[in-house]
Amino acid sequence: MAGANVKTFNTANFESDVLKSEQVVLVDFWAPWCSPCRMVAPVIDELGDEYLGKIVIGKVNVDENGPISSQYGVMSIPTLAIFKGGKMVDKITGFRGKADLVKMLDSHI
Repeated sequence: MAGANVKTFNTANFESDVLKSEQVVLVDFWAPWCSPCRMVAPVIDELGDEYLGKIVIGKVNVDENGPISSQYGVMSIPTLAIFKGGKMVDKITGFRGKADLVKMLDSHI
């Protein structure tokens, strides 16, 4: 459930692909049964195309990767988090439109 330029993060690759990334990373914490998550998915796919080469964008399925979700305090989904230099530097919860996400991303690159 991700576009061509949106990665899938999990417990096996989260440290290498997110925490050790040289680029800013947007992580979409989601689940297949979550309606707002499905609503934001096309926006995430668009951002993946538009920000290709500028930031890394990926998704974490909270049902399959509970330890990652717990570690970063994800209590509601969708939660969109920005990681920079191995640390979470920004986080929003709930459906947000593209303009809000662009503003959030642009403030970190």
